[in-house]
Amino acid sequence: MRRVRQGDRDTDVVVVGAGPVGLAAAIRARAAGLDVLIVDRRTGDFDKACGEGLFPGALRAVQALGADPPGYPLAGISYRSRGRRADHRFTDGPGRGVRRTALHAALRSRAADAGATLLHARVTTLRQDAAGVEVGVVPGGRTHGRGQSGAPITLRAGWVLGCDGLHSTARRLAGLDAGEGPRTGRERHRYGLRRHFQVPPWSDLVEVHWSAHTEAYVTPVGADTVGVALLGSRGEMSSGAGFDLLLRSQFPELGTLLAGAPAAGPLLGAGPLRCRSRRRSAGRLRLVGDASGYVDALTGEGVSVGLAQADAVIRHLDDPAGYERAWRRVTRDYRALTTGLLAWASSPARGAIVPAASHVPWLYGTVVERLAR
Repeated sequence: MRRVRQGDRDTDVVVVGAGPVGLAAAIRARAAGLDVLIVDRRTGDFDKACGEGLFPGALRAVQALGADPPGYPLAGISYRSRGRRADHRFTDGPGRGVRRTALHAALRSRAADAGATLLHARVTTLRQDAAGVEVGVVPGGRTHGRGQSGAPITLRAGWVLGCDGLHSTARRLAGLDAGEGPRTGRERHRYGLRRHFQVPPWSDLVEVHWSAHTEAYVTPVGADTVGVALLGSRGEMSSGAGFDLLLRSQFPELGTLLAGAPAAGPLLGAGPLRCRSRRRSAGRLRLVGDASGYVDALTGEGVSVGLAQADAVIRHLDDPAGYERAWRRVTRDYRALTTGLLAWASSPARGAIVPAASHVPWLYGTVVERLAR
C-alpha cells in the first residue's frame, strides 16, 4: 500500500462513523502506518439497541485490537419457547456480555492511543477524483436544526471508509444504497428495542425466547445488570408501553423474572433491521460493517462480522476486487445462516424452531459453534 505524502492530503484515511467497527478500522489503519481521521456527529460513549453479547470469536477479535472491555462471562446460548429449551455451551472458551457503551469506550481509548484523531462533525458531501476524496463536513455535528455547528470545511483524504451503520450517509452519498432488499412470503420489516434492568443475572447463557412473532434476547452484561432486546414488527416495537406489554404477554417467564426490577437506562430502538448496498466499493470509498449490508439481528454476530470486515478492508484498501472477495468470505456464514433462520422464523413453521433445536442438539450446537468462531 502506497504511503500518502502529508503535503498532498489532510489525512490518509477518513473513517465515517466512530462505532465499534469504525474504531476497529481506525486501529487497523494506524497499525498499517496510515494517518487516520474519524468523523462522527455523536459525542460521548455511543449506545445502541442491540443484544450486547460478544461471542468467543468476537471477544478474541476485540482483545486482538488491544481492548478488553468489562462485562459478564457468557458460557453459551439457550433457545426457549413454551417450556421447552435447547442449550449449547461454547466449546472454545467463554464469550462476554458487554454494554455497548463499555465496548465503545474501550475501543475509543485504544484508537486514541494508536494515534487516530476524532472529529465531532457530520459528513455532508463526498467528491472523488483519481488521486483522492474530498469530504465535506460541518463541525459540531448539528442535525435538523439542533445543537451547535461550525463553518463547513473540506478534508482531502486518500480513502474514505463508510462505517456509519444501517442508515449510512457515506453509502447514500456514494450512490451505493440499494434499500432494504426484497421480502418474500410472510416476512415483515423487523425492528428492535432494548432496555437494561437492574437485576443479578440468573444464567450465564444468552437466552433467546421465542413467541409467535417476536424474539427476546436476554444478555447478562454485569453482576447486577441484564439487557433485554426485543425483535419484531414495527407495530409491536412502537412504544415503551409495547415493550413492557410484550414482556408480560409474550414472554411470561421473563415477565416473572423481571417483575419489580428497575430499569437501568433508557429504552432504545433500531430498525428496520435490513439494508443492502449495491457493492462495497466506489472509487476510493469502502463500506464496512452494517453500512455494507445487513440481513437481521437474529444470529447476534454483527460485531464479529464487522470486526472481520474492518481487518479485511485495511488489508485490501487499494484492491476493491480483493476487498469484495474478502467481504463475501467473512460474511458468508452470517448471510447464509441468518437468511435461512429468518425465512424459517417468518414461515408457518416458526413454532418448530426450538423443538427442532432440542431434538437435534448436534445440529443446533454446530450452528452455534459456527456463529461463535
